[in-house]
Amino acid sequence: MSVFPHISADTKIAAVTGSRRGIGFAIARELGRAGYAVLLSGTRSRDESLEVLESLQKEGILCEYIPCDISREEDRCRFFQMVSSCGRLDVLVNNAGTAPKQRLDLLETTEESYDFLMDTNLKGTFFMCQKGAKQMLEFQKKQLPGYAPRIVNIASISSYTSSVNRGEYCISKAGISMVTKLFADRLSEYGIPVFEVRPGIILTDMTAGVRDKYEKLIAEGVTPIRRFGRPEDVADCVMAAVSGRLDFATGQVLNADGGFHIRRL
Repeated sequence: MSVFPHISADTKIAAVTGSRRGIGFAIARELGRAGYAVLLSGTRSRDESLEVLESLQKEGILCEYIPCDISREEDRCRFFQMVSSCGRLDVLVNNAGTAPKQRLDLLETTEESYDFLMDTNLKGTFFMCQKGAKQMLEFQKKQLPGYAPRIVNIASISSYTSSVNRGEYCISKAGISMVTKLFADRLSEYGIPVFEVRPGIILTDMTAGVRDKYEKLIAEGVTPIRRFGRPEDVADCVMAAVSGRLDFATGQVLNADGGFHIRRL
């Protein structure tokens, strides 16, 4: 049975991982406002996520929630079985990710922490891309109306910025940048663009514990635009990526970072 049993064949489907809150939720909401039926996911159960669904449904957004720990193969398989029941997958946004449980100096970090970050942020994203791409290729064969699938990976300014008290996080995000390049290359012959969005200092639960530090850095000009980024700023970049106007720029990085990436004297 389809997750959305009563939608028409030309209703576009978007799936956003890690979308119960923060950046992922903002992305799911913007896609829903643009007319997509949205599949949200996270590691919590559906019952624990009813409030999230209801908040979107109040806006008239058609949505459903699929529990998925992207570090687990069985969860990834179950996720895409549910997506398959929808009959199409127009947009896959790989946003799910995690921070270190404890920020440790590079000389003190543990193998356990390294594996924890890699399993979710890098391995999980890689195989979500792989499974999503395979499913998109199958849907392409069906000549669905208006079908032009796209993949967007959410990385970070940590893809290229050293933070020696969370090195394993930086490595995992740098890996996502290469995952994006690889899939953009591999899927280009099928006309499936793949993009990367790099959030900067965004006001979310993940940055709440170091908010004072970042507020000071922003006030001192670490970013040309002197404010915290908002989840909606990242969602805007995702919407640009899936608009169709950037398809020839497959593999492109969109920096949602207030200009942090600009080298300045």
